Amino acid sequence: MAIKEKKSETKKLLSKVVSSIQDKKGKDIISIDLSKIDNSITNYFVICSASSTTQADAIYDEIMEKVHVDLNIKPFHREGYENSEWILIDYFDLVVHIFLEDVRNFYKLEDLWADGIIKRYQNVD
Repeated sequence: MAIKEKKSETKKLLSKVVSSIQDKKGKDIISIDLSKIDNSITNYFVICSASSTTQADAIYDEIMEKVHVDLNIKPFHREGYENSEWILIDYFDLVVHIFLEDVRNFYKLEDLWADGIIKRYQNVD
């Protein structure tokens, strides 16, 4: 029973993170389900692109606020907010990556985890 509850919490977190990104017009939003991969560092990656550091900061702030207020969850770790080129928010079971477009194209993080199940989300205009 506890495993089902944990999966349900993770799905709620995933949904809240994606909707927060969409609210701030994040681009190319994907989630990668890594839960079936042995020794993966988390169950999900969520990756999105931002056009500017200002937008990256806005996406970060929206995720932090909505997840905390609506789900009462605080991240275990976060980094990259200082320069806002690649911001990481670690919620243990889900790790969010907010990239500037050129930085995302350089690192191609989704290619490194291509054996996970990739889901693409619609951009909201």
